Amino acid sequence: MALGGGLWTVQNKVLPGTYINFASTAKASAALSDRGYVAMPLMLDWGIDGKVFTVTSADFQKNCLKLFGHNYNDDEMLPLRELFMNAQTLYAYRLNGGGAKASNTFCTAKYTGTAGNKLYVVIAANADSTSMFDVSLYYDTTLLDTQTVAAATALKDNDFVTWKTNATLEATSKTALSGGTNGTANAAAHQAALDKFESYSFNTLGCPTDDNTTAKLYMNYTKRMRDEVGAKFQTVIFNLGTNAKIADYEGVIEVASKATDYPSNVAGIGQYALVYWVTGASAGCAVNKSNTNKKYDGELSVDVDKTQADLAADIEAGRFVMHNVNGDVRVLEDINSLTTTSDTKGDIFKNNQTIRVCDQIANDAAVLFNTRYLGVVANDAAGRISLWNDICKLHQALENIRAIENFEPDSVTVEQGETKRSVLCTIKNLNIINAMEQLYMSVVIM
Repeated sequence: MALGGGLWTVQNKVLPGTYINFASTAKASAALSDRGYVAMPLMLDWGIDGKVFTVTSADFQKNCLKLFGHNYNDDEMLPLRELFMNAQTLYAYRLNGGGAKASNTFCTAKYTGTAGNKLYVVIAANADSTSMFDVSLYYDTTLLDTQTVAAATALKDNDFVTWKTNATLEATSKTALSGGTNGTANAAAHQAALDKFESYSFNTLGCPTDDNTTAKLYMNYTKRMRDEVGAKFQTVIFNLGTNAKIADYEGVIEVASKATDYPSNVAGIGQYALVYWVTGASAGCAVNKSNTNKKYDGELSVDVDKTQADLAADIEAGRFVMHNVNGDVRVLEDINSLTTTSDTKGDIFKNNQTIRVCDQIANDAAVLFNTRYLGVVANDAAGRISLWNDICKLHQALENIRAIENFEPDSVTVEQGETKRSVLCTIKNLNIINAMEQLYMSVVIM
């Protein structure tokens, strides 16, 4: 080829020809991330062992039986119904995995757990061919699958069982699976769940227990992840109020309202059951909103038998509580467990709306830098101006939705850090908006 061509970086080509670079129009790279993401270990009778698995709100409604071994309306699903009242996406981990799979002559359950014992097989001679069999799989009275085959080798595995290809098919009215068991949920299981969650980004972590030792494990995990790793999320734990304070930290929400009238025979449900709803509500709350005065819309009964003095004491102690408002159960104040303040961490950090804004900024700025600038953009004046622009866009987006106010681009500086590879960004006088919670009125009567 006589003429030159291709891409160019600098104008230093030797051969005559046409050198063309194509690029798309630059789009705003700074955007606010979605909320509604929850991480939570669960007590389950069915499901994936040893791994985190993702469940959306739509998945839970449509595929509940396949994912969890129970129908949507079963008592065992109450915790998840509470969670998904406000959450959008759940990163789940099965605490009591590692049990045994149910089985019978014809098949083995796909997962371990007691829910597999509710499966059974019905085999009938096919009406059109005496050499064929109709093999049906049921969960209680729900038909899951029917296959017409001549032998077990032709059966196809499904979401519930693995067929035994060496089985001999014969007509049977009902052959139940049995032997399915759950594993044991212990401290090691909770630690394994927390280890797995480190690879995921979420807004809120739930601790489904009223054991203070386990709650402290979650608290220490949260402090390490927030302060050392930089993963900004809040953790919801249970503390009935009469217990010693577990946390004194803006990253931990201590629920001090007790659930009553819950199914006592279901694992994972107890007086701490409001943790599920609060975890979902905290994750699903928009960055420019507050859960203060939010109506509890779950299925549990809530103990709201507290005096005004009791409620005031709860707030002063950093406890997240609900109270009775004309027959409705509502969140008293959207606060975290922080009670000890300092010059660098004042009272405003007790408010969860403030923490949501701070976490939004931290997470989105990290994603912005790591995806667009890290190892790509030169640390020169032009590169730092570009970063300054994107950081300003993030804050302007927050101002547009009234999460912050009076933002001034001049309050943001981006300069070279102590090394040639580092960048120092400073933002001064950020004004975070909180929702109205108190009205003081003076009325002068003539």
